[in-house]
Amino acid sequence: MNGSLRQSMAWLHTWSGLLLGWLLVAVFVTGTSAYYREEISLWMEPELHQSTASDDTMDLAWQTLGRIAPEARSWDISLPDARNPAVQLRWQPAGEEQPRQGGGRNRGEQAWMDAGSGEVLTPRETRGGHFLYRFHFELYGVPRLWARWLICVATMFMLVAIISGVITHKKIFKDFFTFRPGKGQRSWLDAHNASAVLALPFHFMITYSGLLLFMVMLMPWGIDAAYDGDRRAFFDEAFPRSTEAPGPAGEPADMVAIGPLAAATAARFERPVSRIEVQHPNRENARIRISVEQDVAISGRRRGGSPTQVFQGSSGDLLETIEPREAPTPLMGKVYNVMTNLHLVRFADPLVRLLFFFSGLAGSAMVATGMLLWVSKRTQQLRRQQPGAALKLVNGLNMASITGLLAAIGAYFAANRVLPATLAERSSWEIRVFFLVWLASLVHGLLRPHRRGWIEQLAVITVLWLALPFLDMVTTDSHLFSAAAWRLGALAGFDLICLLLGALWGYALWRVAKPKPDKRKPARAREPALAEGNA
Repeated sequence: MNGSLRQSMAWLHTWSGLLLGWLLVAVFVTGTSAYYREEISLWMEPELHQSTASDDTMDLAWQTLGRIAPEARSWDISLPDARNPAVQLRWQPAGEEQPRQGGGRNRGEQAWMDAGSGEVLTPRETRGGHFLYRFHFELYGVPRLWARWLICVATMFMLVAIISGVITHKKIFKDFFTFRPGKGQRSWLDAHNASAVLALPFHFMITYSGLLLFMVMLMPWGIDAAYDGDRRAFFDEAFPRSTEAPGPAGEPADMVAIGPLAAATAARFERPVSRIEVQHPNRENARIRISVEQDVAISGRRRGGSPTQVFQGSSGDLLETIEPREAPTPLMGKVYNVMTNLHLVRFADPLVRLLFFFSGLAGSAMVATGMLLWVSKRTQQLRRQQPGAALKLVNGLNMASITGLLAAIGAYFAANRVLPATLAERSSWEIRVFFLVWLASLVHGLLRPHRRGWIEQLAVITVLWLALPFLDMVTTDSHLFSAAAWRLGALAGFDLICLLLGALWGYALWRVAKPKPDKRKPARAREPALAEGNA
């Protein structure tokens, strides 16, 4: 790191971005997909697509839980919304609550119900978009704590690369409007600059907020000193929530109908009901909590922020009305909520969510083009020599982390449609397909790390992503050309995005496979007169 500040920052920018760049590509791509994890999960559970809400949906859910879980300790009903057409039913079985494997609260049993008929649905076993979401910050098959530490280290490298990159490129905003196609290294530099500047505030925010989410794990010393090692006390003060214990179950008793209570709550807050929770159902001390849709607020809390009314289950008497403004959040809690909501886009309407999605794509492109730029620069330097093993390794890893990851995600979606719906451990097999395809792309990239390797992998992902909508058409009734897909816009949107991405990969394939013009000067032809004179 000798020389001027800019030269030192250039060195730091290059190596902080390269050393963990392959992991950062995976983090950015899977994190970007997580903005639509609910929609991806819905696409991967076609058994739920025909569900349509009706005026009787709440009564049907009430009756269904009364039939399948009458002795449960608690009920939880999540009603359909814009991102999910079916009713999600949860309940805690009677008896002692068992801790969840790995720690945390056991969420009990669950089932899906058709919102129109009340039929209990059995969707295929899949992790859906939640697998990509969890992989984004916990990887897979790695101890959770170690995985989170690795992601945090990569994120810190990313933050260093962003700051040093801004210092290095003194004409960064001017370079944003410069693009020189077909110029090799210069083209990759222009693409890197454009994708970086296009969403620079987003890149800084998403990286910094990602570290903030793990602040207790990364820097626990201040909290431990202030609260004598009792971190639960810190969270209770920063993020206060109701800790009312449900108490023991009472004697059996019939409960009132849910319809009038839900209607009263909806009228009180002038919003539709979104969730119903019941403590000690079918008991004399049953308590019914009915919540409406929460206000969209960037500083809102994830839990406990919805306007709620609490009723006595056997009589229907109103016990309590809870409004978010009655439970103010301390300043540090508000700051944390803002950064968390920004990172997870909990506050966003569809347009803002789409903006974040494209910003995430720009971030993925920024990291990918940075690694390709590194290889292009070294290749230019060694164009008169045989590229060394290290350069071949980096190029192969680049191929696996970019085209290989895209092939793995496409194969994950395709496996959801191809694998039998009744296959044992089906969700695990979908994930195995993901990693097997990714591994195959890595082996292929290391064996063929040059132009032919890129052409072959680009051809694979082009065909794979373009085939997904047609595979959907063959295997389900809610494809791009059906009414169900357009009634649930997420389904049609998923197929359209696959076609768009497939076309993008096809364009990249055409550009890479296109023969490059021979820029060497042709040899000068002999003068005819001279040739005759020598005859």
